[in-house]
Amino acid sequence: MARTAQKVLIGRSRELSRLRDVLDAAASGLAGVALVGGDAGIGKTRLVTELCERAQRQGFVTLIGQCAELGDALPYLPLADALRGAAADPENPVAKALNARPALRRLLPGSDHGPSDASAGALAQQRLFGSVLDMLSEVADGRPVLFVFEDLHWADRSTRDLLVFLTRMLQRERVCLVGTYRTDDLHRRHPLRPVLAELQRLPLVTAVELPPLKNDEMAEYLSTLGEPGEIPGTGPGGSLIGGVVERAGGNPFFAEELLAAAADHTRLPGTLSDLLLARVEALSDTARQVLRVAAVAGRRVDHDLLRDATRLSDLPLEDALREIVSHGLLTAGTDGYVFRHALLQEAVYDDLLPGERTRLHAAFAELLAERGRSPAELAHHHLASHNLPGALKASVEAGRLAVELGAPAEAHRHLERALEIWEQVPGAEELAGDTRARIALTSSTAAAGSGDYHRAVSQLRRLRTLVDDPILIAETSERMAYYMADADDDGPAMIAAAREAVDLAPESPLLARALATYARTLWGNYRADESAATAKRALEVAQATGARDAEASALVSLALFEEAAGTAECAEELLARATCKRSGDLSIDLRARFNHARVRYERGELQGAAEIAAAGVDLARETGLTWSTYGTDLRFLQYLVHYADGDWDAAERLAGEFGVRVGTRAEARLSSFALFVEVGRGRPGADDRLRWLSRFWPDELVTYMARGMAAEQALWRGDPDTALEHVSAIVEVLEPFDSGLIRIAATGLWALAEQRRTGELADDLLKRARWAAANSLTGPRVQLGPEGHAWLARAEAEWHRAHGTGGVDVWRKATDAFGFGFVYEEARSRLRLAEALLEAGDRAAAHAEWSAAAAVAQSLGAEPLKGALAELGRRGRFAGTGQSAGHVTGGVDGHSPGDSTGPGTGRSTGHGTGRGTGHGTGGRLAGLTSREREVLGHVAAGLANREIGELLFISQKTVSVHVSNILAKLGVASRTQAAAVAHQEGLPAGVPDENTV
Repeated sequence: MARTAQKVLIGRSRELSRLRDVLDAAASGLAGVALVGGDAGIGKTRLVTELCERAQRQGFVTLIGQCAELGDALPYLPLADALRGAAADPENPVAKALNARPALRRLLPGSDHGPSDASAGALAQQRLFGSVLDMLSEVADGRPVLFVFEDLHWADRSTRDLLVFLTRMLQRERVCLVGTYRTDDLHRRHPLRPVLAELQRLPLVTAVELPPLKNDEMAEYLSTLGEPGEIPGTGPGGSLIGGVVERAGGNPFFAEELLAAAADHTRLPGTLSDLLLARVEALSDTARQVLRVAAVAGRRVDHDLLRDATRLSDLPLEDALREIVSHGLLTAGTDGYVFRHALLQEAVYDDLLPGERTRLHAAFAELLAERGRSPAELAHHHLASHNLPGALKASVEAGRLAVELGAPAEAHRHLERALEIWEQVPGAEELAGDTRARIALTSSTAAAGSGDYHRAVSQLRRLRTLVDDPILIAETSERMAYYMADADDDGPAMIAAAREAVDLAPESPLLARALATYARTLWGNYRADESAATAKRALEVAQATGARDAEASALVSLALFEEAAGTAECAEELLARATCKRSGDLSIDLRARFNHARVRYERGELQGAAEIAAAGVDLARETGLTWSTYGTDLRFLQYLVHYADGDWDAAERLAGEFGVRVGTRAEARLSSFALFVEVGRGRPGADDRLRWLSRFWPDELVTYMARGMAAEQALWRGDPDTALEHVSAIVEVLEPFDSGLIRIAATGLWALAEQRRTGELADDLLKRARWAAANSLTGPRVQLGPEGHAWLARAEAEWHRAHGTGGVDVWRKATDAFGFGFVYEEARSRLRLAEALLEAGDRAAAHAEWSAAAAVAQSLGAEPLKGALAELGRRGRFAGTGQSAGHVTGGVDGHSPGDSTGPGTGRSTGHGTGRGTGHGTGGRLAGLTSREREVLGHVAAGLANREIGELLFISQKTVSVHVSNILAKLGVASRTQAAAVAHQEGLPAGVPDENTV
């Protein structure tokens, strides 16, 4: 019985509604991901097909990629599948986008992969991921995009990583991703399980689980199949449908097959597999054989390939295929055939006899080799046909191709397979075109490229026991030490491996690389002097042997040493040499440019840093490495430069690419930088970002940046206790010589100053800041950059503020120190300077500093700072502070700073009453300073020290000192007696004295 297509989706309205919500959100500019799970045959494909049809009606560009059962060996199979379909349509905007992205074009059939280059492996994968993201963003600018990944339970590792990457990076793009997977295939150790668990925690992701259809829904569904009256007993209340519903268990595909078997008067088997095979048995002998051959090819098969594999002439083959298609077992496409359901292909394949299976796999291997098809497919068929020589050769070729395509996990898998059967294959070295040791080295590099450093090191340790050639031992040991450093592995073993490589390597580029790695391991174990000497030798050998990559790497290592020693000028000179020409290794080139820009930034040369960072970002963009490690680092350095130089709008635009929903350490580090402007502007989104980052507190860099900004946020919100918790956590993980400790200490002292707390903690924080400023990893610090000096001045000033001794001089020093170009921090220091000037009684100067800070706060949109300035303005009675600190144009008490006729100057304007000049200026008050007379006036008004401090914007402790001096000078014993003297001398209660500016 041939089934007609179901016209109405039944029993899935709730699930379809959820998918439509994700689709509609994407259309409006909020990217979304939907993961659709369910048992085999439950209707996932039918549901997603309905969604695709809706998307096309809404103008979406639709991409559909199909994973296959051997997809774990074929990297990026669903991506290649989707791109192949899009590229075939010249009107599809994806086809145009592909032309500009060679990394994606290489995935298409017939493309020239070309030789391996310096960006192979992990770097190539970063390039490809960035290309996919850029392509989707570009296409989505014109039309929204729906990208469907079918059957993710068969997806290869690189495809799974790509899906995770896109899910985390897509934010406001008009892109909807949908993935389907079988829940009944996900055993406890299935590689998709942790991916689903990770993704389903993200708010961007909607999980849709398809349950079995209810009995009434199943009955309605079955009644829509076929023509009315075609199957006896399928009308409303028919007994046949009732029996099918009872046996189908809510599975539509099973129900269809049961119904078809009943229509064909076939005895109903007990399992779905038996049921499917019963349908196959109804075919003619030729059609059955064609279907069995097709099952060996996989879920889909090309017509020409099937013809050659069956060895049938055209007419018998076409008759057999027409019969198969009419029975609904295969569906015809433009150039081949697809099994109607994966379960059907699996059932037919599993029913093959062992010899039959082996023979057919061998036939397909031969045919695919003639056609120049994927070596991964060849390896699959050779292995299934027990052709080990063919499997070894194809596996090595597949591994090399996977490296070039940027699929290191698949490359490692293929090469490992070749190594597993190596001993069983005569002439293995000739077939592979390389030695076993070289293949193992490449395999370990691929494992490291996929992030599995421990597997890479383990493989190299095994290899080390098998080789006796000194050069191979040197290469093996060098790579082992390098990967152990990346994995933060055992220090002594790492140093020993690197030392062995240096001892065995001849004078050659290998020795230069071994020395560079040895210098790195020494540096990581705090043997700084040895590290510097080794890096110098690496540089000499690299220059002598023409190893440009090792030369650039050694220059960077030496620069880091000079920077740590405090000689930033030498570091900059070395980095300029490292970046003057390409090294041949893009990763090293980007690393050198990042460090060059960073050193310029930390020396306070913001313009130079911006130019170098921009050139590095351009290089990353030109080479497709925008999303590589150092490509990302260069962009966040650009962000920091804009944060410092006051272009916060540009910084915030860059931060739009720093995802909030982080899942890896690298993503968390990048996300942390966005907090600088978010906290500075008081963005509510900072709270959500901090929640996501809290999972990564154990990472030292995330703790330093994210918790440092969390402390500042808490302080702006009036919560110094929480701020101190963050500061304490950071202090625990930073090395005592880390210059970043100076900023953190200053933040902690800010919190203590808000609480007027002195004592051991305040002294300890200041001591730590001073020590970090004076010392480095290698000993006394020769130089400290301008930002470091500025933060130290801030720490000193906050310590004084906590002790009530924060005068004008310390805050002017801090303000001037940030004047090298750090606009925001200069304004923050200027706020405290204005406070100090008010406390000293110089209101005109205080107003000038306040106005300058307010103008900066307004231009930056720094809402917390604006709020603090507005409060200071109200207490200082500066004009216009009732609305916004950033819009003040008047002077003190509503007059310009140069106006000498305003209230509070002690002079009459000739209009109104004025205040005169004789209140309390002689008699017993003659010995009081102007500030003491002002404090006395408020004491006479009955105010407590805290209230007086708030009015005059001085500390409660300072008020107490003033009151003690007043009592002593007046010769009285209590505040009440002092108030009586004030009244006797005619000092108005609570009125500022004329000597207060």
